[in-house]
Amino acid sequence: MDHEQRINQFRNMAEADPENELGHFSLGKAYMDADRFAEAEASLRRTLELNDQHSKAFALLGRSLVEQDRKDEATELLTRGYTLAAERGDVLPRDEMATMLKGLGAAVPEVKAPVRERATASGQSGFRCSKCGRPHGKLERAPFKGALGEKIHSRICKDCWDEWIGMGTKVINELGLPLADPRAQAIYDEHMTEFLGLDD
Repeated sequence: MDHEQRINQFRNMAEADPENELGHFSLGKAYMDADRFAEAEASLRRTLELNDQHSKAFALLGRSLVEQDRKDEATELLTRGYTLAAERGDVLPRDEMATMLKGLGAAVPEVKAPVRERATASGQSGFRCSKCGRPHGKLERAPFKGALGEKIHSRICKDCWDEWIGMGTKVINELGLPLADPRAQAIYDEHMTEFLGLDD
C-alpha cells in the first residue's frame, strides 16, 4: 500500500470517529512517512489532545517540528515528552527523543527510573501496565498464543486490553479487514501493537 492509500485509509478512520486516538495517530504517522510534516503535526496534536500520555505521539510530533525547522518548539515539546516516556518506562520513544534533544543541542532531563524498573532492580516483583502506568489489573492469562500474546500478558492491564478490544472492532469495521487473510491480520496486529505501545 502506497503513502496516499494509507493516508486516505487513516483519514477516513479519523473522520468517521473524531475521538479515535488510534485513527489520528496512524494518520499522523502516515503523513510523517510521506514527509508531509505540517499535516502530520495537526494529526499528532489531536492524538495528544485525546491522550496526553501517548509517548510515541510526542516523539513523532517532535520530529515533525524539527523537520519544519521549529527548533525551540521542538525542544520544549521533546523535553516534556522525554520526561513522560522516562517516567512511564516507554524505552523506545524515550531514547528516540533523547537523540533528538541531543541533536538540537538541548539537555536531556534527568528522570527517576519508573516504579517497575526500580522494583525489578531491588529484587521485588511487581506489575505496572506499560500503556496506562497503573500498577494493577494484570490479565490472568495471555489473550492468545505466541510471543505477542505473552508480551501483552506481561505488560498490559485488563482495562487497556478491553479498551483495545473496542478499538480493534472499529479497526476491523472501518478498514474492512477480513481476518482470515494473513495480510489483514498483519494490519490488525500493527494497529494493536501501536495502540498498546508495544512496537518497541
